[in-house]
Amino acid sequence: MLRLSLVIFAAGLALAQPFLDRRHVSKTLGETRNYRILLPPGYESSGQRYPVIYYFHGHSDRYTVEHYDQGKETIPKMAEFVARNRVIVVCVDGYEAKTYTGFYGGDPWHVRIDGGEIDFGEYFRELTAHVDSTYRTLTSRRFRATSGLSMGGFMSLWLSARYPEMIGSASSFNPGPEFYVGDKGRRLLWRPKDHTANHSLTMVRLIRASGDYISQYHEETREAYSRSQGEFEYRQDEYHRHWATSIGETFAFHQRAFERPDLDIVPVRFSHHNPFRKFSVWGWSVETEGEPAYTMLEDVTQGGFTIRNSGTGFAAAITTAPLYRPGAVYWIVGTRERRTATADANGRLRFRVSGEDGVGIAGPGTGAQEPVVLPLERTWFWPDRDVALPVRIFNPRGDALGAVKVEVTSGYPTVAIGVGKAEIDNIASGATLDLTGRLKARFTAGDGTFAHARLEVKITYDGWHTATRHLDIEIAPSVVEEPGAWVILDGRTRRFPVFRQAGNRGGGAIIEREVTEGRGNGNGKLEPGEEATIWVKHRQGLDPFDKGTWHRARVFADSRAVEEVRVIEEEKQREWTGAK
Repeated sequence: MLRLSLVIFAAGLALAQPFLDRRHVSKTLGETRNYRILLPPGYESSGQRYPVIYYFHGHSDRYTVEHYDQGKETIPKMAEFVARNRVIVVCVDGYEAKTYTGFYGGDPWHVRIDGGEIDFGEYFRELTAHVDSTYRTLTSRRFRATSGLSMGGFMSLWLSARYPEMIGSASSFNPGPEFYVGDKGRRLLWRPKDHTANHSLTMVRLIRASGDYISQYHEETREAYSRSQGEFEYRQDEYHRHWATSIGETFAFHQRAFERPDLDIVPVRFSHHNPFRKFSVWGWSVETEGEPAYTMLEDVTQGGFTIRNSGTGFAAAITTAPLYRPGAVYWIVGTRERRTATADANGRLRFRVSGEDGVGIAGPGTGAQEPVVLPLERTWFWPDRDVALPVRIFNPRGDALGAVKVEVTSGYPTVAIGVGKAEIDNIASGATLDLTGRLKARFTAGDGTFAHARLEVKITYDGWHTATRHLDIEIAPSVVEEPGAWVILDGRTRRFPVFRQAGNRGGGAIIEREVTEGRGNGNGKLEPGEEATIWVKHRQGLDPFDKGTWHRARVFADSRAVEEVRVIEEEKQREWTGAK
């Protein structure tokens, strides 16, 4: 009888704890790391291989995913899903000893501005290799997914953007909107909404709790992904906390990705943004020179690409994927210079670019590259006036484009195309055609905020070939609410009432803040040669409790007398979100 009771008791424990807490030695981090793994029923005896969902916890939590809810909700819901589906779930640990001083002191993932010593991206690659070698997993891209809550939701979006060739689907519960990533001493603020191009080949799902205290940021992220070219799903749950809701339904989203063989196809065209000085993606490698900046590779194909950089003094060494005929000579046709490169024994080309916009690769087997619509040098426009559209067309081919016709249209009612067509006899190899003075439009906007719109640019060339690209723009508001008051800080000090977020359940209070900013004579007037910030008093901030407080403003102006010298990044008085 006693033996039977022990067996029954042991079985009950097994049912109550449907996970294993494991450790492995990390060479990347130089220490032993923890993770929690949930294995499907019959794993030990099935002999089958399984897809894996990697889950990233939120602020102050750990790989146990129990601090937020004392283990009562998230882990049981994960276990329930795993018990009914052929999938493995791994809970990653973002723990950093020096920042975990208590529950509200825990600061995981090393994504603050002073970070860089620890690269959780490289650690993630190491962890996946460990899991794949220790457990029976399916290892191709479509069978690997990321998910997470809050800061972990940011990590899910960031790592799947950084390593698109590794991850086929990503989901995010109420993600933190922005954190710092990149090399040590060269950290940059990464906002997923600005880099949706990285997910154009990835299935993405955003889940938002309606009452979340940072819902505004989730809405901005949703808007960006909804107009991106990738596959995107969105769900809003009626819930009042900063929480992971709809876990089972979201994991089912990943199950649908696991059934998509097309996610394993190496793309013939991709776009990728990256904050690191050196990076590789889809077989291409880039090593940049210059100040810390985002490098933006777009429309990369065998026949060329566009490359931009958010900094100045930009140059980069490019190593292509093995797409070319070994030993053959290719023309590298840039907007600023033209040179040759010889493919190595593996079919890779190596060359440098310096301040380029468009780069064409012409030679054996590349075919005829399409003309390129270069990114807009300015993306916002005033309403209620005729605007010259700054459309530029680059010819990346080794020969001229003939009989070129350009037509600009828009499906947005807020865009009225005045002059939308232009014809050009030819565009020389490596030349850029600037149509700014030949295409015109007029925009309409509402009050209070910038409004998104999209232009469609269709190019017909060589008589009948066509290429179509879109350009996203923002229309300035017709009327902006007058501030209750405003102050110029040109080297002087002022005290302002500002809003302070109470915590991740919302609410807060108004506190006094002393600010010293700008460089000038301190008389409160913006004069030639001075640097200054402008603070405005708002009737209502983003939070319902944020009333009658002061905020630093950003200035939009056409005047050549005003130059934006830097964007100030600091916490927006909202704890833990990372928002600036």
